[in-house]
Amino acid sequence: MSPTFTPGAGQQFAAMARAYWNDGNKWSVRGAVLLLILLTLAQVALAIWISYWHRDLFDALEARVFAELPYLTLVFALIFLLTMGVTALHLHVKRWLQLDWRRWITELLLEHWMAQSHHYKLQLLGGEHDNPDGRIAEDIRIATEVAVALAHTLLYALLILGSFVEILLAVSGSAPLPGTGVQIPGYLVLAAFLYAGLGAALGLLLGRSLIRTTNHLQAVEASLRFGLARAREHSEAIALMHGEGHERRSARRLFADVSRGWNRQTLAYLGIVSFSTGYGTLLPVFPILIAAPQYMAGAMSLGILMQAAHAFQRLTSALSWPVDNLGELARCRASVDRIVALYRDMQTLEQEEQASTPSATRVHLLPSRQSGLELSQLALDTPAGQPLLGPLDLHVHHGERLLITGDPALTIALFKAVAGLWPWGRGEIRLPEGSEMMFLPQRPFLPQGSLRAVLSYPHEERRYSEASLHRALECAGIAWLAPRLDESEDWSRAVPLRTQQRLGLARLFLQRPAWVFIEEATDAFDLKDEASTLELLHHELPDTTLLHISQHEGLSRCYHRRLELRRPVPAA
Repeated sequence: MSPTFTPGAGQQFAAMARAYWNDGNKWSVRGAVLLLILLTLAQVALAIWISYWHRDLFDALEARVFAELPYLTLVFALIFLLTMGVTALHLHVKRWLQLDWRRWITELLLEHWMAQSHHYKLQLLGGEHDNPDGRIAEDIRIATEVAVALAHTLLYALLILGSFVEILLAVSGSAPLPGTGVQIPGYLVLAAFLYAGLGAALGLLLGRSLIRTTNHLQAVEASLRFGLARAREHSEAIALMHGEGHERRSARRLFADVSRGWNRQTLAYLGIVSFSTGYGTLLPVFPILIAAPQYMAGAMSLGILMQAAHAFQRLTSALSWPVDNLGELARCRASVDRIVALYRDMQTLEQEEQASTPSATRVHLLPSRQSGLELSQLALDTPAGQPLLGPLDLHVHHGERLLITGDPALTIALFKAVAGLWPWGRGEIRLPEGSEMMFLPQRPFLPQGSLRAVLSYPHEERRYSEASLHRALECAGIAWLAPRLDESEDWSRAVPLRTQQRLGLARLFLQRPAWVFIEEATDAFDLKDEASTLELLHHELPDTTLLHISQHEGLSRCYHRRLELRRPVPAA
């Protein structure tokens, strides 16, 4: 279920939370939330119990009633065991909820990101969706973990606030306003609110820049991770070109951005951390100091004094929740903004694709009830809007073999347009409905895993028999790889480009699609090997329609006709 978003990242993320709450697994989720609330109530109850236990203990110590100590020790042991059990169970339920919510949002974003080539199209569009892999892997983790933790601590703080206000009112009594005869009832409660309110105001004032600096730091951290991952993915090309120096300089620049972001966040942290340290150091002492006159006057026992101090600390800690969690709030908000920006841009992309009114400045892919491929007044532009390919009308019949040559920029743009990856331009591309079409780029994608999985990609391995796998390798001229079908490798690095291209062809022989569009995927072969491979492809897949982009001369005899693409001549 996809949540409907309204303006504002917080509202949009709340829509995700509501959709998760009402999803198919809603009863498990609601049960976990209810159990989490009940366990939080148990934690508060134990905190209240320990408050009264402290009171009984110090009263017994003041009265020197040593006979009470064994009983109080047993009570404490019970509180201790219950606290451990409740805390452990609470942690388990909270972590299950964090992981399950993270799983749900991850699946939601992956469903849209990996649908209709959005992962590719997003790279070509403007917007705040850089490093989508980092947003899905890291920002979702931060947002869900921190949001659940903050929700729990906020509920706990509110329950503590309600419970310990009552306790503090009961034990603090009244105190005279200095210099007057006016009595202030429940003065410790008023002092707690003033103490926490002043602390919250100063803390929020000092931490105003923390959200902004945290957001910036997470963005530059993601850029550094992406840059290093890109260097790892292209390590062979970098090594061949001896580009290590350039990559090192690039990594240093990215790390310099991280350093600047880190230093800005450090400055933002300095004020609030210094203030929080002083605030926390004074907290245990302050209530004892302001309640000490009543104890010395005999208006309260030592036990009540210690219970009042304990209740004061609990109350001010609850009231200080915004200040104590400012850093986590900033981290969560930054990740929520990044998640929502990615999801919003994907929704915008989908709305443009599903628009009922065709755009005059967009290439439209439509299903065709005929058995052929039809290009109608197709004109392609560059992403900047410059004309690339003039209006083209073309009909490719089922079973036809078409050679496409000419300007490489035009042939590649046409390849991507038919694949739905080049929206810039005008006109229509009608694809044969119900026919499987395979696009074979110059360098085929070889996922990590067994060779069997590489050949079956993107289908399941069990779909193809052992005999068909061996036959596909034989037809592609790489039968020597058959004994390695179950070996797991990074095949894009384990074999040279020519073998990689033959693995791409082996997929064709194995999966036998009805339509094949090849983009120079045999350019690593010599002319004789390329011609014999194409002849074998025609023999093994006689009904397959083939569109082949190639700059090699001498292949025309392998095709029914040839299409040469040239750039439009500028008007005089």
